[in-house]
Amino acid sequence: MTAVLAPPTRRRVGAGWIALIAALGIVGLLGTLLVFGGWTPRDALDPAAPAPDGTRAVTRLLEQQGVRVVVARDLAAAERELAAAPATLVMRDAPTLSDATLERLAESASDVVLIEPRSRSLDVLLAGSSLADVVDDRTVEPSCETPAARTAGPARTGELYLPGDGVTGCYPTDGGFGVLVRENGAGTVTAVDGFSVLTNRVLPLDGNAALALGLLGGSPTVVWYVPSPADADTGAEVPTIGDLTPPWVTPVMVLLLVAGVAAALWRGRRFGPLVTERLPVTVRANETTEGRARLYAASGDAAHALDELRRATRRRLVRRLGMSARTPAGQLADAVAERLGADRAVVHGILIDDLPHTDRDLVAASDRLRDLETSVDATLRTERTPR
Repeated sequence: MTAVLAPPTRRRVGAGWIALIAALGIVGLLGTLLVFGGWTPRDALDPAAPAPDGTRAVTRLLEQQGVRVVVARDLAAAERELAAAPATLVMRDAPTLSDATLERLAESASDVVLIEPRSRSLDVLLAGSSLADVVDDRTVEPSCETPAARTAGPARTGELYLPGDGVTGCYPTDGGFGVLVRENGAGTVTAVDGFSVLTNRVLPLDGNAALALGLLGGSPTVVWYVPSPADADTGAEVPTIGDLTPPWVTPVMVLLLVAGVAAALWRGRRFGPLVTERLPVTVRANETTEGRARLYAASGDAAHALDELRRATRRRLVRRLGMSARTPAGQLADAVAERLGADRAVVHGILIDDLPHTDRDLVAASDRLRDLETSVDATLRTERTPR
């Protein structure tokens, strides 16, 4: 049964939906402001980040030495700055760039410093060099003739590299080198673990600051390129989900969709119009009695059903005999036995003690309760009849 909502309830429901929509709008607005409003957390090795893993301190040192530091956050800006004047290119690994783009950038710069190179960058720009191992930060002697390393002296190493043909290795430890240098015409290409040498946290340690200035400060301008996902080469098309999935996936998805629609049409219920009914609904007493009787019959608990009948009978007898509603069942049975002149044990059995085991016992006990109540009523009518 469905009832029509009263106007105040409808207003409360409408106000709840309005509040929910307003909250979602506020959350969306805040998210938009955070993403597009200029507040974004700086990544590690970012030249503008003051965090321990940022590299703002080394950019400030370079500027104090008279070096102009330009931060380029996209490929086009980096290429413009490199074309404007001789400059040192500083960059992290750029997996979205093709080999040709990496070589073009390196040729545009007078010097190149890779501060977090991966295997592909090392292979392309340092003549087949590769990653070796990673060790705990430790202080190592340069053990090479590279001017920047020889001037800096002992410095920290973390990630190690294996040099390719014609590549010089500095800061050797555990079979690898902390710095790789390759002559590239008039300039150099250098690989160094930025997390062990350049970050704000480790820059003051040992000879890290001197090594950073020596590697990055060879030109009047430093173009610090921060790769962006938008810099991906357009020539290499990114595969779509359809390209990556097996050919049978699409037909199966269509089949499942058709099966779902068919099942909805087959088993779905169509609700009719709302039926209005004034509440509360009045239910006839015989309907509730029959319903409870069916429940008792289904449960098969004859003793519980008889207890309900006895309880109702005792309530009626207490009222008829003028006794208190809190009169114990035993005292009521004694009063009934005294009024009827019957055996107390028999009356106690009818009102309290007898337990039925079958439906036939239950019917017999119900008849005895009815007869007992009828007998009490007969004595009461006799007392009221004038003589």
